Amino acid sequence: MIRAAETATHPSSALPRFSEDWALFLDVDGSLLDIADHPEAVSADRQLVESLGKLRSRLCGALALISGRPLKELDCLFAPLHLPAAGQHGLERRMANGRLLPGLELPQGFAEVEARLALFVDRHAELFLERKSHGLAVHYRKAPELEQEVLALAEALAQTSRPPLHLLRGKMVAELRVPGHDKGTAIADFMKERPFAGRCPVFVGDDVTDEDGFETVNALGGHAILVGDRPSAARWSVGSAAGLRTWLAELAGLDPPEDKCDRTL
Repeated sequence: MIRAAETATHPSSALPRFSEDWALFLDVDGSLLDIADHPEAVSADRQLVESLGKLRSRLCGALALISGRPLKELDCLFAPLHLPAAGQHGLERRMANGRLLPGLELPQGFAEVEARLALFVDRHAELFLERKSHGLAVHYRKAPELEQEVLALAEALAQTSRPPLHLLRGKMVAELRVPGHDKGTAIADFMKERPFAGRCPVFVGDDVTDEDGFETVNALGGHAILVGDRPSAARWSVGSAAGLRTWLAELAGLDPPEDKCDRTL
């Protein structure tokens, strides 16, 4: 059942105690990184990249990014790290051994949906159409007054493809995507594989699009952590992306344990 998460007044005041048996899954925009007006106007600083690298080593490789962004964008943001990751809300996935899993076929009519969205966006300079291999996202952060018009068009266009596209509502964005996967299924799939299998899943996210992931880790007996303050299935919270980065840096700075990792992956 979704309930209001606690609001942290200190970066680690309402967060679970770190354990080396975690499998850590991290959303990117709004969680690791502050949301910007344009998807390309974000960057990961060196300290965050170093923190993620150290944490991945502490967790024997059991750290993955779970994002709405395509994998290629995640690799650019967090270079030189090449992390296990699920992109496009689970429609793309790279395993810990580097293997890329095949994506789903595009539904009939996808190109027509893209063309009609592009025509609509071209009439409104404040809107931005983000084209992905398996999804189309209309960002209206600069034109919140167009929200209902954007959502109505997206909902109508979703039904014109075969099979219908899935409409995903996020923070000032409406995304039409190929159905079949979400952040929850991505986490569940990772948890069946080394080095994640047998560990305690922990997922950090901020948006309503992260609730599938929260529900999955709750069902697996793990920890769901909300960045922000809103009704959520998450049982833990941190107030902001900056607070999360501070917490991760604290965890990365802990004295490393003896090497107990299986390096045969």
